[in-house]
Amino acid sequence: MKDTLNIRSMKLDGRIVMPPLGTYKCTEDGRVTESILDYYAARARNPLISMIITEHSFIALQGRSQARQMSVSDDGDIEGLRKLTDVIHAGGAKTICQLNHGGSTAVAGLNGMPAVAPSPVAHPSRSTEKDSKLPLELTEEQIGQLVRQYAEAAIRAKKAGYDAVEIHSAHGYLLNQFYSPLTNLRTDRYGGSLEKRLEIHREVIAAVREAVGSDYPVALRLGGSDYMEGGSTIEDAVYAAKVFEEAGIDLIDLSGGMCGYMVPGRNYPGYFRDMSEAVKAAVQIPVLLTGGVKTPADAEKLLEENAADLIGVGRELFKNADWGLQ
Repeated sequence: MKDTLNIRSMKLDGRIVMPPLGTYKCTEDGRVTESILDYYAARARNPLISMIITEHSFIALQGRSQARQMSVSDDGDIEGLRKLTDVIHAGGAKTICQLNHGGSTAVAGLNGMPAVAPSPVAHPSRSTEKDSKLPLELTEEQIGQLVRQYAEAAIRAKKAGYDAVEIHSAHGYLLNQFYSPLTNLRTDRYGGSLEKRLEIHREVIAAVREAVGSDYPVALRLGGSDYMEGGSTIEDAVYAAKVFEEAGIDLIDLSGGMCGYMVPGRNYPGYFRDMSEAVKAAVQIPVLLTGGVKTPADAEKLLEENAADLIGVGRELFKNADWGLQ
């Protein structure tokens, strides 16, 4: 687990990663607090952890999904995020900023703006009661604005000292809503075939890459399969991963789509490994697998079996900063 790994210009000294988990310890407007600094500092000091991907950070107020969610939507966020990257680096870990927009999961009452999405359909994980409001369908002009917002957020993350950024397209958030046929019913260049459902991803990747430069690592978290009837599939994930690699992504971080970070009936270590093994066989860039890992032995076994290049340990580290050291 101490094998090194290069991700573009970033060198990792091990293969265990802390994936993004929402703590919602920020201020009401998403600024970094002492509580969140203490939380990440404790986990960065764990010598088993080579990298921390901090919790999903909204790139625009309209895309905020939770109260006290971390923000990377404003230049005023940079100072606090710099404190965060400083404490993580002081602990010995690298760190990635996860860029996110909630799309139809965003809370209108919280943000003062209506939720938006690829199509005006109910989110599969949300209530379908008659009084629930459907999201507004994004126009092509609004999609262009969103692409710019991802790039602007990436610049803020780089200025704040992050070692890389990760574009979030998993767990049913906005980009994942474009990817999934359950939520993308568009008939323009952003919807229909898988190729078209990936178009916004290509545009975001290109804009982020231009913003951060050629040497800066850019990852993408993909909810590759919805594990639902009529949803995205592992075959879709393999195709998408190859598209992302060609577009310039340096790391594929795999998880669930509309099913979230769990798959019904699965609780074994590496329960997304059917997807990670298929993707890993199709790309040359590193693949990160998260889900169900409880012990260092679990992680070691998955690495030995070539299920992925990196293993994420989420819930156990969330509960115990000293995971694996006892």
